[in-house]
Amino acid sequence: MNKILHALQELKEGRPILVYDSEGREEETDIVVPADFATPELVRMLRSDGGGLLCLAIHPEIANKLGIPFLTDVWKDAISKYPVFEEVWPNDIPYDEKSSFSITINHRDTFTGITDNDRSLTITELARLGENILKNEYMVGDFGREFRSPGHVILLRAAEGLLKNRKGHTELSVALMEMAGLTPMTAICEMLGSDGNSLRIADSKEYAKRNGLAFIEGKEAIETFLSGEITPLTK
Repeated sequence: MNKILHALQELKEGRPILVYDSEGREEETDIVVPADFATPELVRMLRSDGGGLLCLAIHPEIANKLGIPFLTDVWKDAISKYPVFEEVWPNDIPYDEKSSFSITINHRDTFTGITDNDRSLTITELARLGENILKNEYMVGDFGREFRSPGHVILLRAAEGLLKNRKGHTELSVALMEMAGLTPMTAICEMLGSDGNSLRIADSKEYAKRNGLAFIEGKEAIETFLSGEITPLTK
């Protein structure tokens, strides 16, 4: 519990943390940054120290209000016109039953959308919009007025019920944000090793220690979230 509380406080103060999912799943460590605090410097950290795919995880309530779908649902509706989507259907994911991938976006004030500054703007502005949604201050059309698609920020839609069902980094990071009392959206990126494979847990723990970052394992977050023992910290 103390490790989780420390990690939540770190998130609340805008600092990144490291989250390992679990043995037998992806067995990966992600760097997790609160979307509200995703500065260009932290985006640079994600891509340089993480090295995997930089994505933006979104709480299902926010995704529902914005009308953001799972990408596979879009493909399903398009199969009759584009049979290739059926050919490449992700029915053999070795560690899960369903992908959390959704659409890709750029903020309309970005140029190419790929720079650290551009991706920071896209991430933080979507977080601001998500906060407005939770405050019931969202106007229909706000999303389209501010963002275009396709873009360079990959959205991940957390599964309904969060960690009651799917237990990936998308759900883990969003649940942590919810417990921290922050807008439940995170910029996340997998950590890769110099050998081209996922960074071993021992090495990701060493990285966390060397850089003064909180490190938690998925099972700790899942147990704490599902227990209901933590009342969301106030912002």
